[in-house]
Amino acid sequence: MVIFNRSAAIGQILRRCHRAVAAKNNNNKLTCFHGRWPTAEQRDFEQHMRIIPDFITEAEEQQLHEEVEPYMSRLRYEFDHWDDAIHGFRETERKKWYPSNREVLERVRQTAFEGAIMSYVHVLDLAADGVIKPHVDSTRYCGNTISGISLLSDSVMRLVRTSAEKYKQGNAGDGPSKDTSDNTTDDAYRHQPEAKLENNFYADILLPRRSLYIMRHSARYNFTHEILAKEQSQFLGNPINKTRRISIICRNDP
Repeated sequence: MVIFNRSAAIGQILRRCHRAVAAKNNNNKLTCFHGRWPTAEQRDFEQHMRIIPDFITEAEEQQLHEEVEPYMSRLRYEFDHWDDAIHGFRETERKKWYPSNREVLERVRQTAFEGAIMSYVHVLDLAADGVIKPHVDSTRYCGNTISGISLLSDSVMRLVRTSAEKYKQGNAGDGPSKDTSDNTTDDAYRHQPEAKLENNFYADILLPRRSLYIMRHSARYNFTHEILAKEQSQFLGNPINKTRRISIICRNDP
């Protein structure tokens, strides 16, 4: 019995190591770094921004799509978002899911989060000509991890280093430092600091259809993120055919 348990434990360790190596290889293939990255920042980014290709199967993608489509198709695409962060979108939040899709979301929780996720899951439907502008999600409305499944289309996410003072990590790596020097509050759902590319460093991330992205800690706080417009969607010099894209987004509590 002791030998069996020891063998099982060794097997679990080897599987975890294999998954870690595979995740690192996938990140290397799906991440393009631009500019002069400080070594420590790039190392943290690689640890905190993960992409898992083929996280769901074609059948699971179809099941998720079939559940959200009846409601989403009744909504109009909006081009004047209240905080100007998204154009060409429709969205909802969903709490109750079919059992098969609950299993997928539980897999997301186990893979991306250290604990529970918010009960309401964000469903964001971006039209083929839609765009998500550079922004940082408010720390008032969600915690240190954001994770999303990409349905129907490939896309390119760009993350640009933003204000080191306003959004920098605390010592424990659990949240941004509090900067009240400008007397601003964290009431907005999305902040839109200027995402300068000149004399800055940033990363382009290829999000393949059916992949899962996990954005945690420094990647979540210290960088704006955006989905590039179809005309700008390129990765390593190759055009990416961005069409309609639905993302199933999970967050944890602040």
